[in-house]
Amino acid sequence: MSVQSPARSLDELRCLAKRLRCHVVRMITAAKSGHPGGSLSATELITALYFGDVLRHDPAAPHDPNRDRFIMSKGHAVPILYAALAEAGYFPVEELLTLRKLGSPLQGHPSKADMPIMEASTGSLGQGLSVGIGLALAAKLDGADYRTYVMVGDGEAEEGQVWEAAMSAAARKLDNLVCILDYNKCQLDGPICEILNWEPVPDKWTAFGWHVIEVDGHDIAAILTAFAEAKTVTGKPVCIIAHTVKGEGVSFMAGNNEWHGKAPTLEECAAAVCELA
Repeated sequence: MSVQSPARSLDELRCLAKRLRCHVVRMITAAKSGHPGGSLSATELITALYFGDVLRHDPAAPHDPNRDRFIMSKGHAVPILYAALAEAGYFPVEELLTLRKLGSPLQGHPSKADMPIMEASTGSLGQGLSVGIGLALAAKLDGADYRTYVMVGDGEAEEGQVWEAAMSAAARKLDNLVCILDYNKCQLDGPICEILNWEPVPDKWTAFGWHVIEVDGHDIAAILTAFAEAKTVTGKPVCIIAHTVKGEGVSFMAGNNEWHGKAPTLEECAAAVCELA
């Protein structure tokens, strides 16, 4: 039976977040391609989910029907998810360096065909929340108590399908669904506010019928509190708006949109890992 991972102290979770960041930098460097910026911005969120006694999962039984579901809708940020899955024991850590290699299950976007433990193949942006609604509805219909978590990017949330999904989830009162918005305020082409400004973001989700929680997306204690609150909400889905920094954790990447989809050189990788040590 799937269970939450063993409780870890905040210090242990912070150290683990640094280790996951090192994995991300190393695997993207080895692949010579990938998306470090959005992977690093999501690190504390993923750390809290998989190692903070939030997500009910079990590497020994990855297909347990009672497991909680997680969908990385912003599929280009999958390196941080791979790092967490490896550290959790779903596959050997050494395999992380096969990212984006021919024949590797660690493709550049989540691929259920290549890695069946993924809940969905994503990366065509805007679709993950709709998939999450399907899983949440299935749980309701089956009388199951698992929860579904979907991580959405802020650039991705400019897509109309996200808002159709938001309306649908609220209309169906899917209180077993949590949307995590990685709000790092940058997308491929630049700052969100200069491309399609969608502020005030919390008001929009509230108006669409969601229970909204805002949080510092790099404060693990605050993130855990937000996830705990989400589990108490009834009658409506939850949107956790996590204010993050693209490239967080590495000084020359943090807040620098140049690192949206750029692989570090060997020298840059060494410098980043040294910072994180």
